[in-house]
Amino acid sequence: MSCIFCRIVSGEVPSKKISENDNALAFMDAFPLTRGHLIIIPKKHRKRLQDMVTAEVSDVFELAAKLISRTDALSGSTLLAIHNGPYAGQEIPHVHVHLVPRYGNDGAGPIHGMFKKTTSSEKDTARIFERLRD
Repeated sequence: MSCIFCRIVSGEVPSKKISENDNALAFMDAFPLTRGHLIIIPKKHRKRLQDMVTAEVSDVFELAAKLISRTDALSGSTLLAIHNGPYAGQEIPHVHVHLVPRYGNDGAGPIHGMFKKTTSSEKDTARIFERLRD
């Protein structure tokens, strides 16, 4: 088993476990971006959010909803982030949700500050809209 998160779930790699339920585990990030940075993962290896079954999604977000008030209590605000695939910044190919307490002096900014401004034509926007909607 080479996935670091799978090794944490199995107990092979120690972690500072915060909480768990049937399908999910929350622990402190070993390389925190800020004080109180947590990771929530499905216990079964799933590369992307769309690979998870409904019960896993439910349990992961149940823990996120439970723990975000605790991370908010540290700083007043929490960034909830999922990097879904390598172009999204996913470094470990196992679904993981970050709960990152945000502090006024942490140096990070809003999501719109992460990207170069992009524009698209109305025609392109309409085409994308059709591909994405139900």
